[in-house]
Amino acid sequence: MQTIGLVGGMSWESSAAYYEALNRGVEERLGGLHSAKTVLASVDFAEVTALQEDEDWDGVAAILRSAAESVERAGADFLMLCTTTFHRVAEQVQDAVSIPLLHLGDVVAEACKAEGVESVALLGTRFAMSRTFFTDRIAGHGLGVLVPDAAHHDELNRIIYDELVHGKVVDDSRRAVVGMISELWDAGAGGVILGCSELELLIRQADSEIPVFPCTTLHVTAALDRALG
Repeated sequence: MQTIGLVGGMSWESSAAYYEALNRGVEERLGGLHSAKTVLASVDFAEVTALQEDEDWDGVAAILRSAAESVERAGADFLMLCTTTFHRVAEQVQDAVSIPLLHLGDVVAEACKAEGVESVALLGTRFAMSRTFFTDRIAGHGLGVLVPDAAHHDELNRIIYDELVHGKVVDDSRRAVVGMISELWDAGAGGVILGCSELELLIRQADSEIPVFPCTTLHVTAALDRALG
């Protein structure tokens, strides 16, 4: 079994979901008392978020590069960023280490293609939806990518940061996000990417008429395939 390197803390709720899913996945695949071999470096969410808001991406990259280097030194065989938004600096992080980075955008794009989906919608933080660093990575695999109307960005951001990162799951918020998905379906999306780990607390396949692609679940599955393959 390979050792999985995790750079987390963005948010800790997201990192906890990664840790639990990796260990449950190893237990299911290997049985007995098996659990995942992991190394985790967790950063301060408030610190990196403040730098993000100031558009100080060199500052964000420095923090995540340092975390990635510590994970590599601790014996990780490959690396995962437990976040979507901060994949904005994924290339800088990869350049800092010699172990491979399992890029979330690549994993999600391949999952969409495997389901025969040609156009997908991305739900995530306001930053991830309004910038192109993640959508371009997915589009690079030959997929069309849609995002909600800009009028919905602040509401979705509020749901993520004011509720979900604190573990609060609100029914009214679920209905609001389901409405956004319906609009995207009408606009031509053949599937929807839950591009923020915390959104998996809120939305399930049963809530959507089109295929749902949960980033964390897909990222974890790809990591398990690599670690146990």
